[in-house]
Amino acid sequence: MPEIREWKDIDADWLTAALKEDGIDAKVASFEAGKVGTGQIGDCVRFKLDYERAGPDAPKTLVGKFPSEGEESRATGRQLWNYYREVKFYQLLQPDARISTPHCYFTDVNEETHDFVLMMSDMAPAEQGDQLAGVTLEEAKLVLNEAAKLHSAYWEDEKLDEYDWVMGTTHAPDVMDPDMVAGLWDGFKARYCDRVTPEATRVGDALSSNMDKYHASRDGAKCLIHSDFRPDNMLFDLSNTKKPVTVVDWQSFGYGPGGTDVGYFISGALDPKTRQANENALIDLYLSQLSVLGVSDYDRSDFLRHYVAGAYQHFFTAYFAAMLVTQTTRGDNMFFRMLNGAVDLISDHDALDLYG
Repeated sequence: MPEIREWKDIDADWLTAALKEDGIDAKVASFEAGKVGTGQIGDCVRFKLDYERAGPDAPKTLVGKFPSEGEESRATGRQLWNYYREVKFYQLLQPDARISTPHCYFTDVNEETHDFVLMMSDMAPAEQGDQLAGVTLEEAKLVLNEAAKLHSAYWEDEKLDEYDWVMGTTHAPDVMDPDMVAGLWDGFKARYCDRVTPEATRVGDALSSNMDKYHASRDGAKCLIHSDFRPDNMLFDLSNTKKPVTVVDWQSFGYGPGGTDVGYFISGALDPKTRQANENALIDLYLSQLSVLGVSDYDRSDFLRHYVAGAYQHFFTAYFAAMLVTQTTRGDNMFFRMLNGAVDLISDHDALDLYG
């Protein structure tokens, strides 16, 4: 098995060995490598391969994922088990998850340091979604179909609760101390000052000081959820009728209510007017597809409670991540797109004081 390396230390022999792990008989002669994507916690690199010998199943390109070169982001990935969790997803859960993901050629993680490597299929010409630009209504419908696939695959599957690396399980470590959550929110307000609206302040003050109420609102049927279900973690190619959407970045998945993924996605991916005009139809689409896939007992009132909780989770992720990853201009703009979209959905559902 190839050893775990930083992407700049990878050579042709290593790539040959990685492909062999997936049963591909080929010999890489040379390659070009360069970063792709806009990840905050992990870095993605495209490898363009030239072969000395290759069969028809040898890929022309690969995309590898590695720990972030930014020290703050890398420390966060380790502290929150993001790196470890993603490797475990591809090793153990991805084969039965139904949702469209890249093919994994090779992945491994150091159990102690959480250094890792993940070599995947290159989904080009599919393009990464953009949280700042959002998605079209057609794209949103495709994404919700993928959400239904994922949630139905592990619906109320109690085996997930046995894993300590799945967020939200009985055995998962509590990595979010309440004092830290409140402190990060205070730091966020201090850093961004007037950019934080009065409505956002109202939501954040209540949420950060009442996390027990937030967790209680997520009670109910559980399944495998992505937990960071947003455009930046999706690849779109609508010309590919078999795989128009591919979902990536499995660093934060958990055992929780499916509706939270839906609220999380819709609150940040659609502009408020488009969401307001199409929200009920999108919810109907998701629940209908879930039923087609064998889940017909998701009560709508429970779903809506989870849906709003998903918007709160979107808000929480925005300020929490903003204070823990390496700060960039795009990152700041993205986090505020997430924050304000969540506030709009929460307000429209008369839930501004849900955790107050």
